[in-house]
Amino acid sequence: MDISFILLIFFIGFVGSFMSGMLGVGGAIINYPLLLYIPVLLGFTGFNAHQVSGIVAAQVFVATFSGVWAYRKDGYLNKELISIMGLSILIGSLIGGYGSHFFSEDAINLVYGLLAIIAAIMMFIPKTGTEAHQSDHVRFPKILTSIMTFAVGLTSGIVGAGGAFLLVPLMLVVLKIPTRITIATSLAVTFISSVGTTATKLIFGQVPILPALIVMAASLIASPIGVFIGKKMNVKVLQGILIFVILLTTVKIWVDIFYI
Repeated sequence: MDISFILLIFFIGFVGSFMSGMLGVGGAIINYPLLLYIPVLLGFTGFNAHQVSGIVAAQVFVATFSGVWAYRKDGYLNKELISIMGLSILIGSLIGGYGSHFFSEDAINLVYGLLAIIAAIMMFIPKTGTEAHQSDHVRFPKILTSIMTFAVGLTSGIVGAGGAFLLVPLMLVVLKIPTRITIATSLAVTFISSVGTTATKLIFGQVPILPALIVMAASLIASPIGVFIGKKMNVKVLQGILIFVILLTTVKIWVDIFYI
């Protein structure tokens, strides 16, 4: 593998994982289109959609673990919320990850585009509630939470994403969870989801090992840096960056779905 290609893959993994730690997303919403399109645009041999989803699954696994580890002492991790959402999304992601074996590349891209549109729309819904700093004081509807996260796991398992880019808007808008608790908790839930997704991608041989290892190495470095910077940033700024990232990715995915 050419050294320039290795550096490119490392850089892509670093960018996605940095955003993962800062915004509470797994990084898939950024890394998926970057890995799918950038290598080809720069003249390298590209990855197909199944390979990209496998690499992204491995990246999300490491990035979210690193992010949770960096948040472990700040009081933002809600254990009850993590348990309920984690179990629901794990079951959903296992089913979705298995089902992805039967989907075409076009179908995988279509599911990804639909998820991105939903996330983008939700981020524009006004947020209400207080910005509590202790996760122990958070209250939420348990049955609704379980159903929503199962659905997220099912669909995100198809594209190899942890689902955090959809979980974050759901937690902010529907469950009314404070922003910083949402970011920290969604990383933990997405980590649980990524276990099932990554396992199924490995079983079906959809993970190119060397590119995945490069991206995972980048994640170990970048995700904690993202967490550190995210803690220092204003909540509104964090939400604005997330909106921009989701919108940009949504436009790119749908342009390619319709015109390629």
